[in-house]
Amino acid sequence: MVSVAFIAFMLFQYVGDPVVFLLGQDATPEQVRELRSALGLDQPFFVQFWHFLVNAAQGEFGLSLRQGAKVSRLIAERFPATLELALVAALLALVVGIPMGVYAALKRGTFISQVFMTISLLGVSLPTFLIGILLILVFAVQLGWFPSFGRGEVVNLGWWSTGLLTAKGWHHITLPAITLAIFQLTLIMRLVRAEMLEVLRTDYIKFARARGLTNRAVHFGHALKNTLVPVMTITGLQLGGLIAFAIITETVFQWPGMGLLFIQAVTFADIPVMAAYLCLIALIFVVINLIVDLLYFVVDPRLRVEKGGGH
Repeated sequence: MVSVAFIAFMLFQYVGDPVVFLLGQDATPEQVRELRSALGLDQPFFVQFWHFLVNAAQGEFGLSLRQGAKVSRLIAERFPATLELALVAALLALVVGIPMGVYAALKRGTFISQVFMTISLLGVSLPTFLIGILLILVFAVQLGWFPSFGRGEVVNLGWWSTGLLTAKGWHHITLPAITLAIFQLTLIMRLVRAEMLEVLRTDYIKFARARGLTNRAVHFGHALKNTLVPVMTITGLQLGGLIAFAIITETVFQWPGMGLLFIQAVTFADIPVMAAYLCLIALIFVVINLIVDLLYFVVDPRLRVEKGGGH
């Protein structure tokens, strides 16, 4: 996190002068000096970096150069929309991808299995923005089943806003969530299939069959459970990726999340917003990886045995 904070801080040093953005080209030298002193930009490099670290730890990244509002408030307003979209997309990818992968492994060579593999190739190959545009063309323009932009009606729960408690909210999130989930879905499906085929060839699966266990017990009680360990790793990383790289989906569907805010910040060189986005995404990845590591003990009994043996 300190390394990422340093990279984010370097944006302030080499991507334009915030004083120029705030005052404009017509500012007098006196105004420039006063503002640089007020912002602490006249202090040594490492002093500025220390102040940046202290403020970042408190969630403060200064003022947006484009909107003139606190960056923390802008992030807090947009974060619920991005997290909501990413969670719905991740849930859709897991609920659909894991059963498809299991079926493709257990019924390999069948027509439906081949169809699933073809769909997975399309999902991996097509870029996200093209998938979003095609979904808008078919389901929003031609059929008129879903809206093509916006978040719909939301409910405020304190500072948190959600569209998952309203029918219009679900109506608006359907197409963006499918667009964001398709690549993750196909990735999870292919990973589950590959891991399942590998696990089914192991000795303990052969021993389970020799004991007379049913196919259901072997496939779902033994094989699938051991397949989920690498799947959890990839899924955790992909959830962070969904949050970080929802930028394209949010831009295509004009979804009012952090990705759209980041694109606007890049367009106007709004460095405080860019730095805050970078630090927040890094924090999300760190937290998700920690959670995934802890979940290993729940899924993989070998880790619990090793832990007990070590004591």
